[in-house]
Amino acid sequence: MQAWGVIAAVLADSDPAGAAIRQRLSDRLGENPGVPERALLEYLLERRQLDAAQEGAVDAARFPQPMNAMPPQLVERLDSLRSLSRISALLEKQMLMTAFQPIYGLDSKTVVGVEALSRFVSDDGAGAELWFAEAAAVGLGANLEFSALGSAASAAANLPAHLYVAMNISPTSCLDPRLPELFDHIELPIDRIVLELTDGIPDEQYSHFISAITPLRDRGLRIAIDDSHSSAGTLSRMLHLRPDFIKLGRSVISGVDRDASQRAVAACMVDFGTQLGTVLVAEGVETADELRVLTELGFSAGQGYLLGRPSVRPKDWESWNTPLDPDELRHLTASETGHAFPGHGGADRR
Repeated sequence: MQAWGVIAAVLADSDPAGAAIRQRLSDRLGENPGVPERALLEYLLERRQLDAAQEGAVDAARFPQPMNAMPPQLVERLDSLRSLSRISALLEKQMLMTAFQPIYGLDSKTVVGVEALSRFVSDDGAGAELWFAEAAAVGLGANLEFSALGSAASAAANLPAHLYVAMNISPTSCLDPRLPELFDHIELPIDRIVLELTDGIPDEQYSHFISAITPLRDRGLRIAIDDSHSSAGTLSRMLHLRPDFIKLGRSVISGVDRDASQRAVAACMVDFGTQLGTVLVAEGVETADELRVLTELGFSAGQGYLLGRPSVRPKDWESWNTPLDPDELRHLTASETGHAFPGHGGADRR
């Protein structure tokens, strides 16, 4: 459905310069019935190549001398303008899709939520982090993040209604006055949304962050933070912020079934989360033994390739409405193969 929405916008374009590749897009739709995302991918790759060629021709006309002969300041400015153009075009054409990765409740043995992950198409294979970093560098970071939030909220209409949706956002974008307005214009209820902070909160922004986020939390919004910014200062700040979710990644999860010190750290975090009243989510669960130990330690939820890869397919999302058979889970945790649960294939996580 997301692919068809993008395709409709592309075919409605009347720019003569793109008429030929729009026609090829129409032809590919006929050649690939039922698989619009394949036709869209081929179109987007061709569109990027055409734009790059046109951009190169314009640059050559304006600046015939070699790039390395230009003053460094001019080269930097040109790079900035190209980035601004790329991100602006991305936002204008809404060439952004959402993949969801399931988050399992380890007690209920059911999917309790999902993490929304942005998917971009680029001929250079750039990942989502690079797109967001490039947008932030040219002052469009919040614009791209809000576009991603809107895309995720729209796609979430096809998710089972009981699942919460974790959406990544930087603390800086939480200070943007447009954020409350965004929640007023999306159909996904705010009490199903979890904002997952992608960075630590700078000291100079902390009080402003609390002021901005508290009214939204009063309306039902929830907050998640991860362990990539762990330090004594951050733990102290957690006591004040009291996030609804704490996500622990591979720095804690990897080897938890084999390394006594890793297991001790994980156990301490379970106790910390219990005292704080926070849901503890194990991220990056990749083996059955890790899942078994994490369940024994008392983790609330798990996420990772073992439990399901990100997917852009609503058909996969529908399966997350069915409780996992406890016998299947016991079989999995006793297995050494580490196969993912069926029906949860998809693109790699960013």
